[in-house]
Amino acid sequence: MKTYAGIPTEYAQKEQSEIVLIPVPYDGTSTWKKGADKGPDAFLHASENMELYDIETDSEVYKHGIYLDTPVNENTSPEAMVDAVCDRVETYLQNKKFVTLFGGEHSISIGSIRAFKKHFEKLTVLQIDAHADLRPSYEGSTCNHACAVFEASKTTNLIQVGIRSMDASENEHMDRNNVFFAHELSSRTNWIQEVLDKCKGPLFITIDLDGFDSGIMPSTGTPEPGGMSWEQVTNLLKAVCSSQQVVGFDIVELCPNAHNAAPDFLAAKLYYKLLSYVFNR
Repeated sequence: MKTYAGIPTEYAQKEQSEIVLIPVPYDGTSTWKKGADKGPDAFLHASENMELYDIETDSEVYKHGIYLDTPVNENTSPEAMVDAVCDRVETYLQNKKFVTLFGGEHSISIGSIRAFKKHFEKLTVLQIDAHADLRPSYEGSTCNHACAVFEASKTTNLIQVGIRSMDASENEHMDRNNVFFAHELSSRTNWIQEVLDKCKGPLFITIDLDGFDSGIMPSTGTPEPGGMSWEQVTNLLKAVCSSQQVVGFDIVELCPNAHNAAPDFLAAKLYYKLLSYVFNR
C-alpha cells in the first residue's frame, strides 16, 4: 500500500484517517510551460524524504491519519475534470473528512471550491497566487486555469494575496478591497491582520505555487518575479489557521524540473506545514 510520505499504514487507512489527500495530475489548459500533471508525483516523492516532526508546532500531524486517495485522472475536457474533482471532494466532505488536493494546474480549484461551497454556505476563499485568474472564460472554456477563481469571485468571499499579473479585463471582476497586491505587501505593515479582518465564515485556501518568489519557486508553468517569501506565506497561513475555521485547501501548479528538486521539497514542506497549523490551533 502506497502511503503519503511513507507514513505507517496504520495512519493511512481510509476509514480512520481524519485527512484525505487527492492528487489531480491535470494539465489540459496550461498556455505556456507544460508539466503540472507531473506535479503530484514529484510532490509525493519529495514528501517521502521529509522529516515528519514539525519543530514550530511541536507536532507530528500525520498521526491524525492521512489517506492518500487514488488520483483524479479525468482529462477528456476541462469541464469533465472540474465535475470529477467536485464529485470526489463532495464524497469526502459528506463523510466529514478534512479534504486536501494537490494539482495539477489551477483549474482543478474550480471543482474543489464548488464542492466546498455546496457544503459550507458562507465560504471564504483565500487565494495565494501571482495571477488574478478572474477571466470568465479563456480559449473557449470557463474551466481554464485563467478562470480558476472567477466562479468563486461571484459565489464566495474571495480574498486574493500576492497578485502581480493580470489582464485589464479582469478589473471588472476584481474586488480591490479584498486584494493584496504583491508590490504593496512591504509597505502594508499590518497586512496579515487586514487579511484576517476580511475573513468571514468557513475558510478554504487555494495556493498557486507561483505566488512565491520565482527565486525559491521557479518550478511553475508561469513564474513571475516579485513574489512572496517563504516567511510571508507561512506567517499568513499560521495567523489564518490560528484564528479561522479552515475547512480544506489545495496546492497547485508545481511543474517539476528534473535538475532542481528544491521546489518539490518546498511544496512538500508547505503542504505538511499547513496541515500542522490547521491541526494545532
